[in-house]
Amino acid sequence: MIETEDLSKQFVDFWAVDGVTFKVHPGQILTLLGQNGAGKTTTVRMLTALLTPTRGWARVAGYDVVAQADQVRAEVGVLTEQHGLYMRMTAEEYLDFFGRMYRLDAITRRKRCQHLLDYFGLAEVARRRIGEYSKGMRQKLALARALIHEPPVLLLDEPTSAMDPESARLVRDEIVNLRSSNRTIMICTHNLSEAEKLADTIAIIFQGRILLIGTLDELKQKILGPVEYEVRLSKEWSLDGTKLPRGVTLKSRSTTSLRFNIDKPQITNPALVRALVANQAPIATINEVPRNLEQIYLSVMSQANSG
Repeated sequence: MIETEDLSKQFVDFWAVDGVTFKVHPGQILTLLGQNGAGKTTTVRMLTALLTPTRGWARVAGYDVVAQADQVRAEVGVLTEQHGLYMRMTAEEYLDFFGRMYRLDAITRRKRCQHLLDYFGLAEVARRRIGEYSKGMRQKLALARALIHEPPVLLLDEPTSAMDPESARLVRDEIVNLRSSNRTIMICTHNLSEAEKLADTIAIIFQGRILLIGTLDELKQKILGPVEYEVRLSKEWSLDGTKLPRGVTLKSRSTTSLRFNIDKPQITNPALVRALVANQAPIATINEVPRNLEQIYLSVMSQANSG
């Protein structure tokens, strides 16, 4: 549903995006992570046919972003950092206006407007001017606008910024629901925990280039190495003389805990437990050592900034 090859954009002598290549399939979510100015917004603008690539190509919903720009715009829903809300309109007027832009008939416009206003908790203020809305309410209305024509592809830039926790969770739940309906979604965000919860694929962009792309498990393995498990003991015990199974490496130890690198936990962990129990290890707990996207991101960005 989204495919790019060597997608690049030059402004005068500056490459804002340089050689971006990725694919996002139906029903998948890609999150694009990076610092301000890394190229996220420029990438989105090319994917929505608002900017013409200097080099390379992109297809969205099967349409070329240059040769078939009108079809691309009809197939995407976009939430940008600058929402472009018309402050003198009411929410009802605003959604109806965009429904007309997408050539929806009057009955369809009315049904979709009402559903989206109800869903995002804006029905009671639907006839107030948007200029009177809080920042969070404007964010929800902008997302409703992106969904008004039920697009198969959504491009979301910081979709939960300025929202209270309850509203942010509602939006995250809606994103998951949209994915399950075979929509393809690309999210630009600084919220690492949100990306970790939502993404099927994660891409980290730096100075216009994709530094790393893959599933969270793939990135953990590549950047952080093998999975670590910690065995806590109920009393002092020595590992000496215990033969460890293949694929298990002792990383560190104390008198009441052991840390192992594990190649294939589902296969190796039972064998490890059997080996420890056979040597009277007083096992209290065995748990995976937590590893998250923040550790991956900070490691990658540290290398990028130093290199």
